[in-house]
Amino acid sequence: MNTTADPIAFIGGGAMARAIIEGAAVSGVLGDCWIVAEPDAGRRGGFERSVASASEALAWLVDAETSPGRGQLMLCVKPQMLAAVGDEIRDALGGGPSRVVVSILAGMASERVRGALGERARVVRAMPNLPAQIGRGMSAIALGAGAEAGDDARARELLEGVGRVVEIRESLMDAYTGLAGSGPAYVFYLAEAMINAAVELGFTREEALLIVRETIAGSAELMVSSPEHPHELRAKVTSKGGTTAAATRVLDEAGVMDALGRAIAAARHRGAELGAG
Repeated sequence: MNTTADPIAFIGGGAMARAIIEGAAVSGVLGDCWIVAEPDAGRRGGFERSVASASEALAWLVDAETSPGRGQLMLCVKPQMLAAVGDEIRDALGGGPSRVVVSILAGMASERVRGALGERARVVRAMPNLPAQIGRGMSAIALGAGAEAGDDARARELLEGVGRVVEIRESLMDAYTGLAGSGPAYVFYLAEAMINAAVELGFTREEALLIVRETIAGSAELMVSSPEHPHELRAKVTSKGGTTAAATRVLDEAGVMDALGRAIAAARHRGAELGAG
């Protein structure tokens, strides 16, 4: 099945939709049959193909597909906009064939998405993260309410255009969001702390920013390219009784690893709360 040829309508033209579209275009998996629905004229003008409303995008999708139901929707709006989108296109969706709807709405269970859009929606949940903007994203996909085997093929194809993809059970999606969706913020939080410490030790803020950026970037590249576990890589830097050992002892005494675990669990819990309404 040539999924690249299937039309797709992106509902919402925010940063993540743009990252997916641009990355998938560069990697050659987007094709020419796509459109963005975005009510904000300023945002809409930045896309080669766009309309103002979800209903217009759905009408375009129906006209563009080679067989009924072949075209897909990708929901890229804020979760609180789901009800409004559903009110706008539910009747039109209900009057046609079933079709795949890919949702990247954080914390929004597929049953709620299907409830808003109607029983004709075959929902695939997906969650990319911020590094998708530079083609280094980590995304998860899961078959959701009404979805059938193979319904996630197009979503996987598009998201692989902006990074790596893992297939998980939907029951793990909130945990994934806490781990990888929010994960870049944990790295930025660490960077912020390192920069502040460097300034206190006498570096200028510009020097500290350069040093920390390159240290984190280089360490991340090493971790990605090495077959060794992060624990083994850390051990290589940590000589017994040395400077790194002194530093990590402070982190251990402060319970940093435990705090990170609790932070990820808190993010997962909040995602479940948002999904429950």
